[in-house]
Amino acid sequence: MQKITTFLMFDGKAEEAMNFYISLFEDSKILSINRYGPNEAGAEGTVMKAKFLLGEQEFMCTDSNVKHEFTFTPAMSFFINCKTEEEINKLFKNLSHSGQVLMPLNNYPFSEKFAWISDKYGVSWQLNLDKNP
Repeated sequence: MQKITTFLMFDGKAEEAMNFYISLFEDSKILSINRYGPNEAGAEGTVMKAKFLLGEQEFMCTDSNVKHEFTFTPAMSFFINCKTEEEINKLFKNLSHSGQVLMPLNNYPFSEKFAWISDKYGVSWQLNLDKNP
């Protein structure tokens, strides 16, 4: 079966973002990091390609050596079904810090407790309190 992995492109903050994300989710870790070396396309020491786990989901990321006119968009987001109030409150606090709240943590017709945020790296997250796991 074909494996599909989400790939995140950062502008010099890949390792910082990766470390931030793994600090928020249980059973998360960096699997591998390949860095740009001297005289390579990217800034020496930045992330050429890295793999990391958030829970059971594998991600990849890079520090792009090319400047682009685009970045992350809320049109694509990570949806997290939180099992407890404590979990959703913690994730909201940490992911929204220095980011942007697109929909505040609140009760909505489709969810008892939900929030949509763009974190400090521009990555979009939807947080939902799942009362029916």
